[in-house]
Amino acid sequence: MARRNATFWHRYKFLLSGLVLLFSAVFFYQSLHPSFPPSLASQQLNEFEVTPMPLDLAAPYQHDGAFIKDFMVLYNAGNPDDIRQAFMSIGPQPIPFAQHQQLDLGILHGSRYGLHVHALAPEQFSAADRIWLTIERWQGERHTISWPLPQAWLE
Repeated sequence: MARRNATFWHRYKFLLSGLVLLFSAVFFYQSLHPSFPPSLASQQLNEFEVTPMPLDLAAPYQHDGAFIKDFMVLYNAGNPDDIRQAFMSIGPQPIPFAQHQQLDLGILHGSRYGLHVHALAPEQFSAADRIWLTIERWQGERHTISWPLPQAWLE
C-alpha cells in the first residue's frame, strides 16, 4: 500500500543509510592507515640498536593513578630474546630498577617485531626531562640509554 503523503523522512531515509555506510568505509580506511609522529634517533646499546617511536604527540594521560606516554620500541639489531626485562620512563633521572619491578607500568611487552610500552611520565614535561630505557639481560647486566624529549612536547 503506497503512502499518500511522501514526507521528507520517507523520501530520503534510504540515502541517509547509504551515508552511514560511506562514513564507516572512510573510518575503516583511516584505521588501516594510521599516521604516527617521527621516531626518535636510533641508538646503540651493546649489540642492540634501539629506536623508540611515540604513538602520538599528546600530553601524558593518567592510567592507574600514574601518568604515562605510549611508545613503540623497535630493535633494529640484536636479538630481543636476550633481554630478560626492559623498562621505559620519562624524567630528569631514570626510575630505579627496584622501583620499576614493583610497578606494572613502564614494562616493554609485545613481540620481537615491535614492543609496546606505557612509559611512566610526569604530568608536565620540562627541559630537564629525558626518555630513559633500562634493559636487563639474562646474565644480570643492566644497561641504560636516554634520548632528549622532542621539542614539540616542550611547547
